[in-house]
Amino acid sequence: MCIWDLFVAGTDTITSTMEWAMAELLRNPNLMSKAKAELEQTIGKGNLVEESDIAKLPYLHAIIKETFRLHPAVPLLLPRRAEVDVEIKGYIVPKGAQVFVNVWAIGRDPSLWENPNLFSPERFLELEIDFKGQSFELTPFGAGRRVCPGLPLAIRMLFLMLGLLINSFDWKLEDGIKSEDMDMDEKFGITLEKTQPVRVVPIKACN
Repeated sequence: MCIWDLFVAGTDTITSTMEWAMAELLRNPNLMSKAKAELEQTIGKGNLVEESDIAKLPYLHAIIKETFRLHPAVPLLLPRRAEVDVEIKGYIVPKGAQVFVNVWAIGRDPSLWENPNLFSPERFLELEIDFKGQSFELTPFGAGRRVCPGLPLAIRMLFLMLGLLINSFDWKLEDGIKSEDMDMDEKFGITLEKTQPVRVVPIKACN
């Protein structure tokens, strides 16, 4: 493992998650307003988000967690290989088999989440769920000894960059597109991308 590996692992997650988070906030202006209000009350309108501010922004935390749940950057985690025959709930995983964890499906499982297809950061204001591998319901970076090495970089940069974009600018969709008409289709690959990229116009927020 080298510094370049850490950089690539982190930036892929950041790019995908940032685009989906902004898309969901633009599609749900009321959620964008809540995020702006929290940032304005906590650090002041237009100010940069510092690392010391992160713990004081629970709604921003909730937005990022909800984006990880509904739009995981890597929908299928890197495979694991079974070292021995294993039986799990009546299914046999033979020795040598590769196992993929479908975090996209877990994040939309109605037995785990209420209204799973609804983007609702508020759910994480009440749930004590960790995204660093401790809670099986939300494992966008994997878990255990092989958790994604880019996790620390990705988390830090997501908070700082998303907070900056929300707090420093107002946003409108390009070409007069209405929020309810946004294309939210997904394109599956190694990372989960939007079929149609988000195209927005930043407007400097007035103090």
